[in-house]
Amino acid sequence: MLKNKIIGLLSNKGVQRYAANTSWLMGEKLLRMTMGLFVGIWVARYLGPEQFGLFSYAQSFTFLFAAIATLGLDSIVIRELIKDDGRFGALMGTAFFLKLIGAFLLFPILIFAISFTNNDTFTNFIIFIIASSTIFQSFNVIDFYCQSKVLSKYVAWANSISLLISSVIKITLILNDAPLVFFAYLVLFDAIVVSLGLIYFYTKKMHLNFSGWCFDFSMARELLMDSWPLILSSIVVSIYMKIDQIMIKEMMSAEAVGQYAAAVRLSEIWYFIPMTIAGSLFPAIANAKKNSNELYMLRLQRLYTLMVWLGIAIALPITFFGEWIIVFLYGNVYQQASQVLMVHIWAGIFVFLGTAGAFFTIEKLTRIFFYKSLAGALTNVLLNLWLIKYGLVYVAVATLLSQLLSSFLLDIFFKKSRGQFYLKSYAFLARW
Repeated sequence: MLKNKIIGLLSNKGVQRYAANTSWLMGEKLLRMTMGLFVGIWVARYLGPEQFGLFSYAQSFTFLFAAIATLGLDSIVIRELIKDDGRFGALMGTAFFLKLIGAFLLFPILIFAISFTNNDTFTNFIIFIIASSTIFQSFNVIDFYCQSKVLSKYVAWANSISLLISSVIKITLILNDAPLVFFAYLVLFDAIVVSLGLIYFYTKKMHLNFSGWCFDFSMARELLMDSWPLILSSIVVSIYMKIDQIMIKEMMSAEAVGQYAAAVRLSEIWYFIPMTIAGSLFPAIANAKKNSNELYMLRLQRLYTLMVWLGIAIALPITFFGEWIIVFLYGNVYQQASQVLMVHIWAGIFVFLGTAGAFFTIEKLTRIFFYKSLAGALTNVLLNLWLIKYGLVYVAVATLLSQLLSSFLLDIFFKKSRGQFYLKSYAFLARW
């Protein structure tokens, strides 16, 4: 029976289409992981814990507020594009200009935020260079279109080209003893290359153009009314994903940030897996909702089970070999990062579950998603304030506990999401 079921799935044209789409995305992400791991570790070794910590702090500080630039529109726009109700030009144009406005709003917010830090002028300069990349990320609306039409191979090509160019430049910078600021400029350069790649494939390969894009005030209002809980959710998710590095810098040192960031990079490098799978399967789950609630719930259950066991499969070997991995890749100077890695990697299971949040978008329960994210962020901040004095490994413990609470346990406290708690619980029992 199992063999027949597998053969039936593999012969299904819809499954083949989504599998091909996922394969393109996964291939690009695997290339990014491989190149990013090799070149990223080389950069970390070249800069050393202190400068690498400063660079990671600047990226984390920007990421903390970058959710404002996205305006929580990503999954909302994809959902509307899947409907395909004749509003394509207005939807693409409105989403683009909203994201562009959000990118420029980021700068005064950053100016206000850095006034509460102890940063020097150079650190703030690095932050603003990195933040400038959000302007060009407005063209990610093309990515949303590709996801909605299961055409992600073009996005994969654009990202792969950018990655290869960026990796060559990073290696060149290292070999020529370039200062830290050049690596910050490279973040901005990467965003420009990706946007140009998306524009090329949109116009030359998909044979579409920008002439039909227009800004629609009523649509903008509709999108923002739907997405504002996701904006707030994205902000608080950013907080409990990056606030630890901000607090380490403010309460410990840049070198401590470097040690922690080295471990987190190896832990978070796997997060492309759930993002790729969830993004590629979102249209299939949304379409299942239209046809059958039973099929809809079955696909959600399978997604949760896949996410949980992928997370466990990654966490187990890294727990046993974490110290060896850190010393081998980063050198003895980063040895303190090994204990952090062996704890932080387990948070990935719940990050994987949280990424599979199609249910909250499809059911328009983004407020619940926001409440869960807010609780996770507050938990992370409070635990860090309490535990950070005991060492970096306890910062990782705070991250693990906050992810457990936000992505899993809190579902049971809301009537409309209680069913998802049970589906996620069944996932740990490998229920398909």
